[in-house]
Amino acid sequence: MPTYDYRCEACGHALELFQNISAAPKRKCPKCKKSKLKRQIGGGAGFLFKGSGFYLTDYRSDSYKKAAEADAKPAPAADSAPKASEKAAEKASEKGEAKLTPSPSKEKAKKRSK
Repeated sequence: MPTYDYRCEACGHALELFQNISAAPKRKCPKCKKSKLKRQIGGGAGFLFKGSGFYLTDYRSDSYKKAAEADAKPAPAADSAPKASEKAAEKASEKGEAKLTPSPSKEKAKKRSK
């Protein structure tokens, strides 16, 4: 049901009424009680589409969908092969051997304490 704007020609009172489309326009002003109420011409209301079939992607062309699929696929990168140090770390973690290397800040702290 739409909202209609009304204005009284007698007192100038403005109001909005939520009415059915098939309802007759109101004539009596709620403020001055005179029958000078006129429905204003409005700019209309915005539409809110809900449900399936109203999404922007539902109306895309086939060429757009194919390009989007091509962009979504990961391109093979030149650096995709793991480096030797990464391979060694993976093998050590698989065997349960973990190589722990002290961080530079810990080494400096040890040197200072000596």
